[in-house]
Amino acid sequence: MAFQAKFEQQVTLEEFDFAASPKLPADQIRDLAALRWLHAGESVILFGPVGVGRTHVAQALGHRAVRQGVNVRFAKTSRILADLAGGHADRTWDKRIRELIRPDVILDDFAMRQLTAAQADDLYALVSERQGRSLIITSNRAPSDWYPLFPNPVVAESLLDRLINTSHQVIMNGPSYRPNKRPRNPTEKNGTATVKVS
Repeated sequence: MAFQAKFEQQVTLEEFDFAASPKLPADQIRDLAALRWLHAGESVILFGPVGVGRTHVAQALGHRAVRQGVNVRFAKTSRILADLAGGHADRTWDKRIRELIRPDVILDDFAMRQLTAAQADDLYALVSERQGRSLIITSNRAPSDWYPLFPNPVVAESLLDRLINTSHQVIMNGPSYRPNKRPRNPTEKNGTATVKVS
């Protein structure tokens, strides 16, 4: 069920404004909505600048999967890493990673910053243990830019080779559409605020 997936928003692809940026690969995204990649145990990487709708599309695909009876979990990558770090501290790591292996997982905001060796090892374990299970990953960096974030190049190569080469990569480029969703000031006319000067 959707509430068990811990989505941030209840969104669908039908609600997504593809017209906001003609550069968005609308046909590719709509094709992913058929979920053939999910049934084949493949993954999806959505990457591009801030505000283009990566998280919206990821959650919309997740919602579609839930409606087909798939067990889905949405989480920020930083939260997953913090959760696994807590497992090392209280010796519940095995239990925590087992909970992440069962569902198809959406890792939002992947590769935001440099990883510690422990975080890189946890990600490697997660991806390795989930062999043949789907992930949806959103990132504001291209996959080719993820490698330097790992302190150990051997771990980076092994993890990212497994991940990238079994994924559909979607470049979401264009301007942020968040300004269009910003609440309007009552004094705005045609999108421009009138300023009263005294």
